[in-house]
Amino acid sequence: MARRVENNSTQTVAIVGGGLGGTLCALFFAKHGIKVHLFELRSDIRTQKVVKGRSINMALSRRGRDALAYVNCEDMIVRNGIPMRARMLHDLKCHTTPVPYGTRPEHEVISIDRRILNELLLDEASKYPQINIHFQHKFVHWNSEEKSATFQTASGEHVDFKVDGLIGYDGCHSGVRAAMMKLDSVDFSQEYIDTNYMEFCIPAKNNEYAMAVNYLHIWPRHEFMLIALPNQDKSFTTTLFLPLPIFQKITTTDELLTFFQTHFPDAISFIGRENLIETYFSSQPLPLVSIKCSPHASVDGNILLMGDAAHSMVPFYGQGMNAAFEDTLVLFEKLKENNFQLSKSFIDYDKNRRENAHAIVDLSMYNHHEMRHLVTQRSYYWRKKIDNFLYRIVPQWWIPLYTMVTFTRIPYKQCLELRKRQDNILKILRLIGYSIIGLYALKQFAIYVIKPFAIQFIVRKILPKMVADQVV
Repeated sequence: MARRVENNSTQTVAIVGGGLGGTLCALFFAKHGIKVHLFELRSDIRTQKVVKGRSINMALSRRGRDALAYVNCEDMIVRNGIPMRARMLHDLKCHTTPVPYGTRPEHEVISIDRRILNELLLDEASKYPQINIHFQHKFVHWNSEEKSATFQTASGEHVDFKVDGLIGYDGCHSGVRAAMMKLDSVDFSQEYIDTNYMEFCIPAKNNEYAMAVNYLHIWPRHEFMLIALPNQDKSFTTTLFLPLPIFQKITTTDELLTFFQTHFPDAISFIGRENLIETYFSSQPLPLVSIKCSPHASVDGNILLMGDAAHSMVPFYGQGMNAAFEDTLVLFEKLKENNFQLSKSFIDYDKNRRENAHAIVDLSMYNHHEMRHLVTQRSYYWRKKIDNFLYRIVPQWWIPLYTMVTFTRIPYKQCLELRKRQDNILKILRLIGYSIIGLYALKQFAIYVIKPFAIQFIVRKILPKMVADQVV
């Protein structure tokens, strides 16, 4: 059944990248009656048995859910995921400790398989007559004067599309970004972190989940970690994050089993010994990259970079997809403000979104350190208790950082600024506390040490001399 649109437009937009963000963005445009050409390099994943590329589960939270709700897809997507209400930490003795994400029932993150989510969005896009999806189309060139995008088909043929705007949702190795960099001065940085990743699967056991289901399971080991997210088929998508030199040292079955027995002893039984060995030696560790660029829009306002093409981040805050989805919400705020004038809206979007995108890239890098190391420290739990206590009694004044990022739409940059303010407040309170303790200790010292000593000195030294002087 075709979807109803809110208005009609003579404009046409080309979106490069038929992944999660690009497909959702196409739905936004179609909802407003704007024609969309959606281009995807791969063939239709709905027709493939195996899909190449990353498959780390998605962690859907508030920002992403609000974007899905805009096109009436939130309920459908949530139904196909599993709610996670806390982290479950596994220690070396196979003991587990739950750490809730927040303090309220709605503070939950939805675990959903990347492929399932992409297929659901593509199915939804197929219902709109305004959206034409072109699979196996590789972006080749942008002609800024003609406002024409050139693509190469699977047969090698080059096809031109005249459009009113070009949006790059084509990932960290974006061809649209490369085209924009040829036309404008664009600052660009990328950083490959010292951690690579490899995926495993914890299968269902006796048709039940092998571990507690509504949790993000984490095995934090300071320099590396293992995580597992639940799926609806009762399996867990499991990812090992490990420095590449350690991956390279594990070359035999015995070395692999010894490593897991030493660092993740309970995970061996969950994954299965044979499954662990087969997956490890048939896979390659994959890199993780963090990317920033500035600006996100071309000078003439005809090109816009969104999602990973503009702000690729490591996956440790679970915000890559959510930020990409929220990009579309921010864009359409600007489109409405500018009466859907594309070039003006693209430029305004860049001014509003750029610093927030950079902020979440930085926050994701910080959370890598937190997940693999800080969660093992006592200070982490004390800070979490303080944050949650203050959030309960003064929720308008104090919101924990994770809650701000994951369960609100507070701009990412503002989340960072508020966290810094909270840190400064706690430092001042700590100094006041130390001062009070110091004054109390000084008082006790005066009462129990200085005062008795002074009395004894007076009794033994001063009084006898005064008496002797008086006698004389």
